[in-house]
Amino acid sequence: MAMRRSTAVLRLMEAQRRPGLRYLSDSRGRILGEEERAAENVYIQKMEREKLEKLRQKAEKEKVEKEKAEKKAEGEAHKS
Repeated sequence: MAMRRSTAVLRLMEAQRRPGLRYLSDSRGRILGEEERAAENVYIQKMEREKLEKLRQKAEKEKVEKEKAEKKAEGEAHKS
């Protein structure tokens, strides 16, 4: 516990001296560099954009299908 606390204090002191340095780690526990962190952010943003695009396409498809169903219902109502 004391070792972790002293390590955290040293990291905080180092971060104050060099504000651009981040102490974030990946799943393996190693510290990520700024370039790795930037690449990770770009990847996350790309995945979010792709997810939003899929949702947008799905909503558009549902809208078109709904309009077709409404037109079909109107056509059947006029025939009766």
